[in-house]
Amino acid sequence: MPKYYPINEEAAKRAKDMNSFSDYQPGSATAGYRAMVDEAYAAAERQKARVDPMYHDKIDALVDRYARKLAENLNERNVIDARVPSILISGGGNFPVTKKHKQNAARDRNYGEYAEISKLLDKIRSVGMGGISADDDLAVEKLTKKLEGLESLQATMKAVNAYFRKHKTLDGCPELTPEQAEKLKADMAQSWHLDKSKPYPAYLLSNNNANIRRVRQRIEELSSRSEFAGWTFPGGEAKINEAENRLQLIFEEKPDANQRQELKSNGFKWAPSQGAWQRQLNQNAIRAAARIDFLRPEDGTSPYQLQPFVKRENKEMSR
Repeated sequence: MPKYYPINEEAAKRAKDMNSFSDYQPGSATAGYRAMVDEAYAAAERQKARVDPMYHDKIDALVDRYARKLAENLNERNVIDARVPSILISGGGNFPVTKKHKQNAARDRNYGEYAEISKLLDKIRSVGMGGISADDDLAVEKLTKKLEGLESLQATMKAVNAYFRKHKTLDGCPELTPEQAEKLKADMAQSWHLDKSKPYPAYLLSNNNANIRRVRQRIEELSSRSEFAGWTFPGGEAKINEAENRLQLIFEEKPDANQRQELKSNGFKWAPSQGAWQRQLNQNAIRAAARIDFLRPEDGTSPYQLQPFVKRENKEMSR
């Protein structure tokens, strides 16, 4: 059952009256909003039918977030549209040109937010279909399962190689089924299998071991995510938004052109829906922010040194 959020019908009527000669149909704004939400919920149900049930809570959370943010955006749009009448309604005499420019700027911002909200639909359709995203609530659980699989594979490859080294055959190897043993024999007979003394070449163990280290590092980073700390800098604040899995930079005034370019070159993007420059929350994001001088606290301290995970590492090294 879709969950709907309130639509301000009075604001919708005022917006209609300020921009059209036709009468507002009561309830039409709510009906339009609900139709959009219904489509989102239908897409969510289709996606849930395609993926493992472990992803269903995430899909439900995304579609609820879409419904909530869409209502907020549409309500704001109606408020903006009601600020200044259309020139067709008011006529050209004493038309408030300056106010109209401000209204148009607000509309552009609102439409930018709407575009960001619409991306949630794509996100719903992609849940469970790709790799493990850091903003997935089940990321640590999934990565842990992946790590267990990689470690099991590593142990199996080592055991099989040791068995072959001792017995000069794969027959009777307890780690392999007869079918797996025959496949390995066929592989060893191929010209690309240069080292005939090992069923599993050294590079396979090396690559798998590298994957194990990488997954372990990701688990550590995600597990320590709550240990990130925000800070204030002249003219703004660096905020840790764990709900969105983002490091967000909120400025009191719009950064100048040079500052915006430096933010972009360090991986930060402007998110109208959040009113912040942001990037995915991880240690690299903190390091990137620490490289930008105008993001340093007033005392000049590096934001990186303020992080709990850094303090913990320093403490462990001093033991």
